[in-house]
Amino acid sequence: MSHISFPTTSDELLELQQQPEARIMAGGTDLLVALRHGLQHTGTIICLERIEELSRIEEQADGSFSIGAAVPFSAIVRSPLLKEHYPLLTQAASTVGGPAIRNMATIGGNIVTASPAADSLPALYLLDARLELRSAIGNRQVPIADFITGPRRTMLQPGEVITRIILPPPQPWTIQRFEKVGRRKSLAIAVASLAAAVRLAYDGTVAEARFAWGSVGPTVMRCNQVEKSLINKPLTVETLSTVAEQVRQAVCPIDDIRATADYRRAVAANLLLRLLDQ
Repeated sequence: MSHISFPTTSDELLELQQQPEARIMAGGTDLLVALRHGLQHTGTIICLERIEELSRIEEQADGSFSIGAAVPFSAIVRSPLLKEHYPLLTQAASTVGGPAIRNMATIGGNIVTASPAADSLPALYLLDARLELRSAIGNRQVPIADFITGPRRTMLQPGEVITRIILPPPQPWTIQRFEKVGRRKSLAIAVASLAAAVRLAYDGTVAEARFAWGSVGPTVMRCNQVEKSLINKPLTVETLSTVAEQVRQAVCPIDDIRATADYRRAVAANLLLRLLDQ
């Protein structure tokens, strides 16, 4: 039987991490499911809920924002600071599971699980999020795009934990939009998702565009060709329909129980057209 520990500081957490077979539990929405389905674990389970410093959302002196790894998605959705400066992230957070799951599931857990369908990841990629990793031997920061190396694979080292997600100072995007398609309207795992950030010039043409797709490849996918193709173009049905074919060619989805690869390609391309709804 596992032993349950409730550290109250990061130092206590890192000390407990040195124990053999120690596992971290934040919201438990992944770990508890695995345990119920037969995962055998006899080591210490370290719960993060009492570490106050991991549950903060703060603006930093340099204009960046810090989100503690144990912040639940419901707090991200409600945060006035994040709603104002990073609506892309709050939109993505609002699609995670249902209200009960959002009250428990944490942003750090969503990241470290590294599922290609994780709802927060496309937004965090576009926002150039950096992760603070701590261990008993020191701290380091890594870009999220480097941290996730494949489906459910990360560069997290033994004894390391994610303590904060750091977002650079907000940019003046005209449009920030997160779109997700699943097999049902609620509690859906993404068949395909899109995070988009677009800055329009005074004449209505695209000055800058960034896109990231989830659930259509082994990790979040960017398409630089699409982003460049939109520069100096009007944001119209004709323009987006033209670049949609580039999206179909760029993504590399798989067939699974939720959708075929061909369907995912079509959805990934068509999600671009939803930008016109804003």
